[in-house]
Amino acid sequence: MNRARIILQGVCKQFTGPNGSAIPAVDRVSLTVNDGEFISIIGPSGCGKTTLLNMIAGFERPSSGGITLDGKPVTGPGAERGVIFQEYGVFPWLNVRDNIAFGLSLRASRVPSSEHEQIVHRYVDLMGLRGFENAYPKTLSGGMKQRVALARAYAVRPQFLLMDEPFGALDAQTRTAMQDLLLHVLESEGKTVILITHSVDEALYLSSKVVVITARPARVRAVISVPFPYPRREEVRRQPSFADLQYSVMEMVMREYAAQQLQRPEVAQNETRQGVLV
Repeated sequence: MNRARIILQGVCKQFTGPNGSAIPAVDRVSLTVNDGEFISIIGPSGCGKTTLLNMIAGFERPSSGGITLDGKPVTGPGAERGVIFQEYGVFPWLNVRDNIAFGLSLRASRVPSSEHEQIVHRYVDLMGLRGFENAYPKTLSGGMKQRVALARAYAVRPQFLLMDEPFGALDAQTRTAMQDLLLHVLESEGKTVILITHSVDEALYLSSKVVVITARPARVRAVISVPFPYPRREEVRRQPSFADLQYSVMEMVMREYAAQQLQRPEVAQNETRQGVLV
C-alpha cells in the first residue's frame, strides 16, 4: 500500500455561471492515493466532492493543475476505473445476469465470451444474488440493485472503484449490510477505492484514510489515517476510540457545513440551478 497510483497536484475546477462569472468548484487540491487504499472523501453538501471524483474518473477536466494515474495524465474515462453512482446504475431492460455481463463485451474491457458465464457466476454468488439471475431491476429492492451495480463494476476487473454515495438512498439496515458486503468483497478481491459519503460513521468504518473537504470551493482540510485494522467487523463501532474519532471528524465537517451556510444564498441558488457543485 505504499505505491502511489493516483496523484492530484494543485487541481482547480471552475464553471461558468449564468451571468458569465467564474464559479470555483475545486481549489488547489493535492492528494495522493496509494495502491490498495480505501479513501473516503467527506464534506458538506454542494462543496465540490462529486466534481472532484468526476475529474478522477475522467468525466471532467481540471481547469488547472493535473491528475495522473501511474504517472500518466488522466484525460478521460478508462477501464481501470469503475464508477458506481448513488442512483442505481443498472439497465432496466436487462436482467441481473445480463446487467453483470454487460461490460464484458465492450471494447475497453472485453474478455472472451467463453469466460462470461464463469465471471457472472462468481459475482452472482459473491453478491448474494443466486436465484435472481433472471430478475429485472423493477422487481428488486434498492439494496439488491446496488448489489447488481457492484457486481457489474467488479466483473470488468477494474483496479479502482470510484463510488459516489452508493448507499445514500438505502435504509439504515440495508446500508449497514451493504457496507459489510463491500468489505467482504474487498477482502477477497482487493481494490483501491475512493468513496464520496456524507456519513462520518461510514467513512471511518470502511476507510483506511478519510479526507475532509472544506466548504466550497473544495479544498483539503485534513487527511486522517484510520487506525482500526482490517478485516473490519461491526464490533469496531463499539470501541471508545471509534466514537472519539467520529466526534472529532464530525466537528470538522460541521464547521465546514456552517461556513458553507454563511456563503451568499444567491450564489448558492445560482450554482444549484446550474447543477455543477455536488
